[in-house]
Amino acid sequence: MARGSVSKRNGLWCFRIDVGLDPATGKRRQISRQGFTTKKAADAALNEAMSSLATGSMVKRSSETVASFLDSWLISQQPRIRATTLHSYGIIVRRISAQIGNVPLQSLTALQIERLYADLLAAGGRGGGTLSAKSVRNTHVVLHKALKDAGRLGLIVRNPASAASAPRATRPEFTTWSSDDAREFFDVIADHRTRAAYLLLVTTGMRRGEALGLRWSDIDLDGRQLAIVQTLNSINGQLVFSAPKTARSRRTVFLDVTTVDTLRAHRKRQAEQRLSLGADWDARSNLVFRDGVGGPVKPDWFSKEFDRLVHDSGLPRLRLHDLRHTYATLALKAGVHPKVVSERLGHATVAITLDLYSHVTPSIARDAADVVAAGIFS
Repeated sequence: MARGSVSKRNGLWCFRIDVGLDPATGKRRQISRQGFTTKKAADAALNEAMSSLATGSMVKRSSETVASFLDSWLISQQPRIRATTLHSYGIIVRRISAQIGNVPLQSLTALQIERLYADLLAAGGRGGGTLSAKSVRNTHVVLHKALKDAGRLGLIVRNPASAASAPRATRPEFTTWSSDDAREFFDVIADHRTRAAYLLLVTTGMRRGEALGLRWSDIDLDGRQLAIVQTLNSINGQLVFSAPKTARSRRTVFLDVTTVDTLRAHRKRQAEQRLSLGADWDARSNLVFRDGVGGPVKPDWFSKEFDRLVHDSGLPRLRLHDLRHTYATLALKAGVHPKVVSERLGHATVAITLDLYSHVTPSIARDAADVVAAGIFS
């Protein structure tokens, strides 16, 4: 019967299992793991390894490295996830491999993973810059998923990422415009060809890719609604159409009268431009927002053009994605129910919306107190 023991070496705990004589060599065989920060963790790993031995599910020894496994794992994800998600995974995998890629997969410990996170927080960004806690946490999520698959495939005994602590992601900082700021901006860009697209973002909270992937067939102007069924994104300089981010992102969005009128005027100008260009117009798609010759609008250009227009307007600096935050903040302050705002944004749950815009809820609570009191005593 196999016998195991736990001991401490160089400040860390390890376990060793004597599995008896190897019939092929006649020598005693041992299994060991090290790098555990506590005796309790080493005991748990030992018990798991002993159980695996008893059931015959002990993994075979392998010299495969973390980098080699992650490269293979990334290829296996291609048919399962969206192209944009795969692109993000690839960035994270390269980030991990640059730090711990040479570590044997079966020797990887929770301590090494936590050191990885610390290094990324200190200097893990492009050009040696720091990464945000959210980016490092995203790294943790992908690594944990990959190592979970390694365990399912019998390549490792246990998932070391399960015992590693990832940094907590703080609520992102963002800037929003007031309704007066937004009104002034759209007055300034009254004749700009992107005006309808930016106005749609701020009145619906749609994401950039959702707006740029929108087709006229997805919009019912008479019914004042649109359906989000595809997105347009750029991956390594290539334009890619794909399904929405999540099941909740595939949704119907109702439109206000001003946005509908703006879209009608935009469609009319687009038709005039198509007629003036004739054969030079790209008629292969039915996109709502197009470049100067009818092709898809490049997402990076769309964001940079917004930055330029904001700068020229003299208004407070705002990122394109902050139009989404502006919509949500203005809607909540106007008394729109958080559930409705959450559905329009395509959030998975209303809890996400309330957490993301928690800075707005105190003012809503104060307004609610005044409304109830006014109803009773006025």
